[in-house]
Amino acid sequence: MSQSGRNGLTYSDAGVDIDAGNLLVEKIKPAVRSTRRPGADGEIGGFGGLFDLKAAGFSDPVLVAANDGVGTKLKIAIDAGIHDTVGIDLVAMCVNDLVVQGAEPLFFLDYFATGKLDPDQGAAIVGGIAAGCREAGCALIGGETAEMPGMYSGGDYDLAGFAVGAAERGRLLPAGDIAEGDVILGLASSGVHSNGFSLVRKIVGLSGLDWNAAAPFDTEKSLGAALLEPTRIYVKPLLKAIRETGALKALAHITGGGFPENIPRVLPKHLAAAIDLNAISVPPVFSWLSRTGGVAQNEMLRTFNCGVGMIVVVAEKDAARVAEVLTAEGEKVVTLGRMIARAEGDAGTRYEGKLAL
Repeated sequence: MSQSGRNGLTYSDAGVDIDAGNLLVEKIKPAVRSTRRPGADGEIGGFGGLFDLKAAGFSDPVLVAANDGVGTKLKIAIDAGIHDTVGIDLVAMCVNDLVVQGAEPLFFLDYFATGKLDPDQGAAIVGGIAAGCREAGCALIGGETAEMPGMYSGGDYDLAGFAVGAAERGRLLPAGDIAEGDVILGLASSGVHSNGFSLVRKIVGLSGLDWNAAAPFDTEKSLGAALLEPTRIYVKPLLKAIRETGALKALAHITGGGFPENIPRVLPKHLAAAIDLNAISVPPVFSWLSRTGGVAQNEMLRTFNCGVGMIVVVAEKDAARVAEVLTAEGEKVVTLGRMIARAEGDAGTRYEGKLAL
Protein backbone atom coordinates (compact mmCIF):
# COMPACT_ATOMS: atom_id res chain seq x y z
CA MET A 1 0.00 0.00 0.00
CA SER A 2 1.49 3.33 -1.03
CA GLN A 3 1.22 6.39 1.18
CA SER A 4 0.73 9.91 -0.14
CA GLY A 5 3.37 11.72 1.92
CA ARG A 6 4.35 11.65 5.57
CA ASN A 7 0.85 12.27 6.90
CA GLY A 8 -0.93 9.62 4.84
CA LEU A 9 -0.86 6.83 7.46
CA THR A 10 -3.98 5.71 9.30
CA TYR A 11 -4.45 3.74 12.53
CA SER A 12 -5.61 0.83 10.32
CA ASP A 13 -2.24 0.92 8.51
CA ALA A 14 -0.61 0.37 11.92
CA GLY A 15 -2.71 -2.74 12.41
CA VAL A 16 -5.54 -1.43 14.59
CA ASP A 17 -9.06 -1.64 13.16
CA ILE A 18 -11.45 0.71 14.98
CA ASP A 19 -14.38 -0.51 12.88
CA ALA A 20 -13.74 -4.12 13.96
CA GLY A 21 -13.81 -2.98 17.59
CA ASN A 22 -17.13 -1.20 17.09
CA LEU A 23 -18.55 -4.27 15.34
CA LEU A 24 -17.52 -6.46 18.27
CA VAL A 25 -19.32 -4.16 20.72
CA GLU A 26 -22.53 -4.47 18.69
CA LYS A 27 -22.16 -8.26 18.43
CA ILE A 28 -21.79 -8.75 22.20
CA LYS A 29 -24.59 -6.44 23.40
CA PRO A 30 -27.24 -9.23 23.52
CA ALA A 31 -24.89 -11.48 25.53
CA VAL A 32 -24.15 -8.64 27.94
CA ARG A 33 -27.86 -7.84 28.36
CA SER A 34 -28.49 -11.49 29.26
CA THR A 35 -26.47 -11.03 32.47
CA ARG A 36 -28.61 -8.23 33.95
CA ARG A 37 -29.57 -8.63 37.61
CA PRO A 38 -30.90 -6.41 40.41
CA GLY A 39 -28.40 -3.59 40.80
CA ALA A 40 -27.18 -3.63 37.20
CA ASP A 41 -29.44 -2.53 34.35
CA GLY A 42 -27.22 -0.39 32.15
CA GLU A 43 -25.85 -0.83 28.64
CA ILE A 44 -22.16 -1.24 27.91
CA GLY A 45 -20.44 1.62 26.13
CA GLY A 46 -20.02 4.17 28.91
CA PHE A 47 -16.73 5.05 30.56
CA GLY A 48 -17.52 2.90 33.58
CA GLY A 49 -20.00 0.27 34.70
CA LEU A 50 -22.52 1.13 37.39
CA PHE A 51 -23.88 -1.08 40.17
CA ASP A 52 -26.49 -0.22 42.80
CA LEU A 53 -25.83 -2.16 46.03
CA LYS A 54 -29.11 -1.04 47.58
CA ALA A 55 -31.10 -2.38 44.64
CA ALA A 56 -29.22 -5.67 45.07
CA GLY A 57 -30.73 -5.98 48.55
CA PHE A 58 -27.72 -5.24 50.77
CA SER A 59 -27.98 -3.08 53.89
CA ASP A 60 -24.47 -3.03 55.39
CA PRO A 61 -22.23 -4.81 52.87
CA VAL A 62 -18.52 -5.51 52.81
CA LEU A 63 -17.20 -5.63 49.25
CA VAL A 64 -14.90 -8.49 48.17
CA ALA A 65 -12.89 -8.28 44.93
CA ALA A 66 -10.97 -10.88 42.92
CA ASN A 67 -9.15 -10.97 39.61
CA ASP A 68 -7.64 -13.81 37.58
CA GLY A 69 -6.90 -15.11 34.10
CA VAL A 70 -7.17 -18.42 32.27
CA GLY A 71 -3.43 -19.09 31.89
CA THR A 72 -2.00 -21.25 29.13
CA LYS A 73 -5.30 -23.09 28.73
CA LEU A 74 -5.82 -20.26 26.22
CA LYS A 75 -3.11 -21.76 23.99
CA ILE A 76 -5.20 -24.92 23.64
CA ALA A 77 -8.26 -22.83 22.76
CA ILE A 78 -6.23 -20.95 20.15
CA ASP A 79 -4.56 -24.04 18.67
CA ALA A 80 -7.81 -26.04 18.66
CA GLY A 81 -9.88 -23.11 17.36
CA ILE A 82 -12.43 -23.42 20.19
CA HIS A 83 -13.18 -20.05 21.77
CA ASP A 84 -16.63 -20.29 23.37
CA THR A 85 -15.68 -21.94 26.68
CA VAL A 86 -12.61 -20.08 27.99
CA GLY A 87 -14.82 -17.14 28.99
CA ILE A 88 -16.59 -19.46 31.43
CA ASP A 89 -13.18 -20.35 32.91
CA LEU A 90 -12.37 -16.67 33.26
CA VAL A 91 -15.51 -15.98 35.27
CA ALA A 92 -15.20 -19.19 37.30
CA MET A 93 -11.68 -18.47 38.48
CA CYS A 94 -12.81 -15.11 39.86
CA VAL A 95 -16.28 -15.85 41.26
CA ASN A 96 -15.24 -19.10 42.96
CA ASP A 97 -12.66 -17.03 44.83
CA LEU A 98 -15.42 -14.66 45.97
CA VAL A 99 -17.86 -17.29 47.22
CA VAL A 100 -15.19 -18.97 49.37
CA GLN A 101 -15.26 -15.78 51.42
CA GLY A 102 -19.02 -15.97 51.77
CA ALA A 103 -19.61 -13.25 49.19
CA GLU A 104 -22.27 -13.16 46.48
CA PRO A 105 -20.70 -12.18 43.12
CA LEU A 106 -22.37 -8.98 41.88
CA PHE A 107 -20.56 -7.79 38.79
CA PHE A 108 -17.77 -8.68 36.42
CA LEU A 109 -15.46 -6.86 34.00
CA ASP A 110 -13.19 -8.43 31.40
CA TYR A 111 -10.00 -7.47 29.57
CA PHE A 112 -9.44 -9.04 26.15
CA ALA A 113 -6.13 -8.35 24.36
CA THR A 114 -5.23 -9.63 20.90
CA GLY A 115 -2.85 -8.97 18.03
CA LYS A 116 -5.57 -8.69 15.39
CA LEU A 117 -9.21 -8.39 16.37
CA ASP A 118 -11.56 -10.94 14.84
CA PRO A 119 -15.10 -9.80 15.81
CA ASP A 120 -16.55 -13.33 15.52
CA GLN A 121 -13.80 -14.81 17.69
CA GLY A 122 -14.23 -11.97 20.19
CA ALA A 123 -17.99 -12.49 20.27
CA ALA A 124 -17.51 -16.21 20.99
CA ILE A 125 -15.16 -15.39 23.87
CA VAL A 126 -17.50 -12.77 25.37
CA GLY A 127 -20.42 -15.16 24.87
CA GLY A 128 -18.60 -17.58 27.17
CA ILE A 129 -17.98 -14.79 29.69
CA ALA A 130 -21.69 -13.95 29.65
CA ALA A 131 -22.60 -17.63 30.12
CA GLY A 132 -20.29 -17.80 33.15
CA CYS A 133 -21.80 -14.61 34.57
CA ARG A 134 -25.34 -15.98 34.21
CA GLU A 135 -24.30 -19.19 35.97
CA ALA A 136 -22.73 -17.17 38.79
CA GLY A 137 -25.61 -14.67 39.00
CA CYS A 138 -23.39 -11.66 38.37
CA ALA A 139 -23.74 -8.90 35.79
CA LEU A 140 -21.21 -8.24 33.04
CA ILE A 141 -21.10 -4.44 33.36
CA GLY A 142 -18.06 -3.55 31.29
CA GLY A 143 -14.80 -4.57 29.73
CA GLU A 144 -11.88 -3.57 27.55
CA THR A 145 -10.84 -4.86 24.16
CA ALA A 146 -7.24 -4.07 23.20
CA GLU A 147 -5.92 -4.69 19.70
CA MET A 148 -2.13 -4.66 20.03
CA PRO A 149 -0.21 -5.67 16.91
CA GLY A 150 3.38 -6.54 17.75
CA MET A 151 2.48 -7.62 21.28
CA TYR A 152 0.50 -10.73 20.27
CA SER A 153 1.07 -12.78 17.13
CA GLY A 154 -0.39 -15.69 15.20
CA GLY A 155 -3.92 -15.31 16.50
CA ASP A 156 -2.82 -15.25 20.14
CA TYR A 157 -4.92 -13.46 22.74
CA ASP A 158 -5.08 -13.06 26.49
CA LEU A 159 -7.92 -12.64 28.97
CA ALA A 160 -8.15 -11.15 32.44
CA GLY A 161 -11.24 -10.94 34.61
CA PHE A 162 -12.25 -8.79 37.56
CA ALA A 163 -15.17 -9.64 39.86
CA VAL A 164 -16.70 -7.85 42.84
CA GLY A 165 -19.03 -9.42 45.35
CA ALA A 166 -20.53 -8.51 48.70
CA ALA A 167 -21.50 -10.04 52.01
CA GLU A 168 -23.34 -8.50 54.92
CA ARG A 169 -20.95 -7.36 57.60
CA GLY A 170 -20.09 -10.14 60.06
CA ARG A 171 -20.92 -12.99 57.66
CA LEU A 172 -17.64 -13.40 55.85
CA LEU A 173 -15.78 -16.72 55.74
CA PRO A 174 -13.71 -18.37 57.09
CA ALA A 175 -15.48 -18.30 60.45
CA GLY A 176 -13.42 -18.12 63.60
CA ASP A 177 -14.70 -21.38 65.09
CA ILE A 178 -12.96 -24.05 62.98
CA ALA A 179 -12.09 -26.85 65.38
CA GLU A 180 -10.34 -30.20 65.60
CA GLY A 181 -12.73 -32.93 64.40
CA ASP A 182 -14.58 -30.72 61.91
CA VAL A 183 -15.45 -32.55 58.70
CA ILE A 184 -14.00 -31.71 55.30
CA LEU A 185 -16.35 -32.21 52.34
CA GLY A 186 -15.09 -32.20 48.76
CA LEU A 187 -17.07 -31.04 45.72
CA ALA A 188 -16.23 -32.73 42.42
CA SER A 189 -14.45 -30.78 39.71
CA SER A 190 -15.49 -30.78 36.05
CA GLY A 191 -11.95 -31.68 34.96
CA VAL A 192 -8.60 -29.90 34.96
CA HIS A 193 -10.29 -26.50 35.45
CA SER A 194 -7.76 -23.72 34.69
CA ASN A 195 -4.50 -24.67 36.39
CA GLY A 196 -1.46 -26.69 35.42
CA PHE A 197 -1.91 -26.26 31.67
CA SER A 198 1.76 -25.64 30.96
CA LEU A 199 2.32 -29.19 32.24
CA VAL A 200 -0.78 -30.45 30.39
CA ARG A 201 0.52 -29.03 27.11
CA LYS A 202 3.94 -30.59 27.72
CA ILE A 203 2.34 -34.00 28.32
CA VAL A 204 0.21 -33.67 25.18
CA GLY A 205 3.44 -32.90 23.28
CA LEU A 206 4.97 -36.12 24.66
CA SER A 207 1.89 -38.09 23.61
CA GLY A 208 2.24 -36.95 20.00
CA LEU A 209 -1.53 -36.45 19.74
CA ASP A 210 -3.17 -33.66 17.76
CA TRP A 211 -5.83 -31.46 19.34
CA ASN A 212 -8.36 -32.89 16.86
CA ALA A 213 -7.56 -36.51 17.78
CA ALA A 214 -10.03 -38.44 19.92
CA ALA A 215 -9.27 -37.89 23.59
CA PRO A 216 -7.79 -41.12 25.07
CA PHE A 217 -9.78 -40.52 28.26
CA ASP A 218 -13.05 -39.43 26.57
CA THR A 219 -13.62 -40.96 23.15
CA GLU A 220 -16.74 -38.85 22.54
CA LYS A 221 -14.68 -35.65 22.34
CA SER A 222 -11.57 -34.40 20.60
CA LEU A 223 -8.52 -33.99 22.85
CA GLY A 224 -8.75 -30.20 22.54
CA ALA A 225 -12.45 -30.06 23.42
CA ALA A 226 -12.04 -32.49 26.34
CA LEU A 227 -9.18 -30.51 27.88
CA LEU A 228 -11.14 -27.27 27.39
CA GLU A 229 -14.02 -28.53 29.60
CA PRO A 230 -14.76 -25.32 31.53
CA THR A 231 -14.10 -24.76 35.22
CA ARG A 232 -17.10 -25.60 37.40
CA ILE A 233 -18.81 -22.59 38.95
CA TYR A 234 -19.81 -23.44 42.54
CA VAL A 235 -21.43 -20.11 43.42
CA LYS A 236 -25.17 -20.77 43.53
CA PRO A 237 -25.02 -24.16 45.36
CA LEU A 238 -22.60 -22.77 47.96
CA LEU A 239 -24.61 -19.59 48.53
CA LYS A 240 -27.73 -21.71 49.02
CA ALA A 241 -25.91 -23.94 51.54
CA ILE A 242 -24.52 -20.89 53.36
CA ARG A 243 -27.94 -19.23 53.59
CA GLU A 244 -30.05 -22.32 54.32
CA THR A 245 -27.83 -23.99 56.90
CA GLY A 246 -25.62 -21.24 58.34
CA ALA A 247 -23.22 -24.10 59.05
CA LEU A 248 -20.33 -23.56 56.63
CA LYS A 249 -17.15 -22.63 58.50
CA ALA A 250 -14.67 -22.38 55.64
CA LEU A 251 -14.36 -22.95 51.90
CA ALA A 252 -11.24 -23.36 49.76
CA HIS A 253 -11.11 -23.15 45.96
CA ILE A 254 -8.62 -25.78 44.73
CA THR A 255 -6.64 -23.95 42.05
CA GLY A 256 -2.90 -23.67 41.35
CA GLY A 257 -0.98 -25.37 44.14
CA GLY A 258 -3.70 -27.99 44.68
CA PHE A 259 -4.52 -29.24 48.17
CA PRO A 260 -1.24 -28.36 49.94
CA GLU A 261 -1.30 -24.69 48.90
CA ASN A 262 -5.00 -23.85 48.99
CA ILE A 263 -6.49 -25.64 52.00
CA PRO A 264 -4.11 -24.15 54.62
CA ARG A 265 -5.00 -20.63 53.42
CA VAL A 266 -8.34 -20.83 55.26
CA LEU A 267 -7.21 -22.72 58.37
CA PRO A 268 -5.96 -21.44 61.71
CA LYS A 269 -2.25 -22.16 62.23
CA HIS A 270 -2.88 -24.83 64.90
CA LEU A 271 -4.99 -27.04 62.60
CA ALA A 272 -4.26 -29.19 59.56
CA ALA A 273 -6.45 -31.05 57.09
CA ALA A 274 -6.21 -34.85 57.12
CA ILE A 275 -7.26 -35.88 53.60
CA ASP A 276 -8.33 -39.43 52.69
CA LEU A 277 -7.12 -39.80 49.10
CA ASN A 278 -9.05 -43.07 48.76
CA ALA A 279 -12.30 -41.05 48.97
CA ILE A 280 -11.57 -39.14 45.76
CA SER A 281 -13.16 -40.31 42.52
CA VAL A 282 -10.34 -39.31 40.17
CA PRO A 283 -11.57 -38.32 36.66
CA PRO A 284 -9.92 -40.25 33.80
CA VAL A 285 -8.16 -37.12 32.49
CA PHE A 286 -5.90 -37.06 35.56
CA SER A 287 -5.03 -40.73 35.26
CA TRP A 288 -4.08 -40.15 31.62
CA LEU A 289 -1.96 -37.10 32.47
CA SER A 290 -0.17 -38.92 35.31
CA ARG A 291 0.48 -42.05 33.25
CA THR A 292 1.49 -40.28 30.02
CA GLY A 293 3.74 -37.76 31.72
CA GLY A 294 5.06 -40.05 34.45
CA VAL A 295 3.81 -37.49 37.02
CA ALA A 296 4.08 -38.71 40.63
CA GLN A 297 1.14 -38.54 43.05
CA ASN A 298 2.46 -35.65 45.15
CA GLU A 299 3.26 -33.62 42.03
CA MET A 300 -0.29 -34.26 40.78
CA LEU A 301 -1.69 -33.10 44.13
CA ARG A 302 0.22 -29.83 44.10
CA THR A 303 -0.42 -29.07 40.42
CA PHE A 304 -4.00 -30.20 39.74
CA ASN A 305 -7.31 -30.45 41.60
CA CYS A 306 -7.31 -34.25 40.89
CA GLY A 307 -11.11 -34.32 40.92
CA VAL A 308 -11.95 -31.99 43.83
CA GLY A 309 -12.49 -28.35 42.88
CA MET A 310 -13.79 -27.02 46.19
CA ILE A 311 -13.58 -28.05 49.84
CA VAL A 312 -16.08 -27.26 52.59
CA VAL A 313 -15.39 -27.32 56.35
CA VAL A 314 -18.33 -27.98 58.68
CA ALA A 315 -18.93 -29.29 62.19
CA GLU A 316 -19.50 -33.05 62.25
CA LYS A 317 -23.12 -32.58 63.35
CA ASP A 318 -23.85 -30.41 60.30
CA ALA A 319 -22.02 -32.43 57.65
CA ALA A 320 -24.97 -34.55 56.48
CA ARG A 321 -27.33 -31.56 56.24
CA VAL A 322 -24.84 -29.45 54.26
CA ALA A 323 -24.04 -32.38 51.95
CA GLU A 324 -27.77 -32.89 51.36
CA VAL A 325 -28.31 -29.26 50.31
CA LEU A 326 -25.28 -29.29 47.99
CA THR A 327 -26.30 -32.63 46.44
CA ALA A 328 -29.81 -31.31 45.79
CA GLU A 329 -28.18 -28.39 43.94
CA GLY A 330 -26.33 -30.76 41.62
CA GLU A 331 -22.97 -31.11 43.35
CA LYS A 332 -21.17 -34.44 43.79
CA VAL A 333 -20.13 -34.42 47.44
CA VAL A 334 -17.65 -36.71 49.19
CA THR A 335 -16.38 -36.78 52.76
CA LEU A 336 -12.68 -36.03 52.31
CA GLY A 337 -11.36 -35.94 55.84
CA ARG A 338 -11.17 -34.07 59.13
CA MET A 339 -9.44 -31.25 60.91
CA ILE A 340 -6.55 -32.43 63.09
CA ALA A 341 -4.09 -30.72 65.43
CA ARG A 342 -1.00 -29.30 63.70
CA ALA A 343 2.31 -29.12 65.51
CA GLU A 344 4.65 -26.21 64.77
CA GLY A 345 6.49 -26.86 61.53
CA ASP A 346 3.97 -29.43 60.27
CA ALA A 347 2.38 -29.10 56.85
CA GLY A 348 -1.19 -27.83 56.61
CA THR A 349 -2.31 -31.02 54.84
CA ARG A 350 -1.73 -34.66 55.70
CA TYR A 351 -2.58 -37.45 53.26
CA GLU A 352 -3.94 -40.88 54.03
CA GLY A 353 -4.46 -43.58 51.41
CA LYS A 354 -3.62 -43.23 47.74
CA LEU A 355 -5.04 -41.49 44.67
CA ALA A 356 -6.65 -43.93 42.22
CA LEU A 357 -4.66 -42.66 39.27
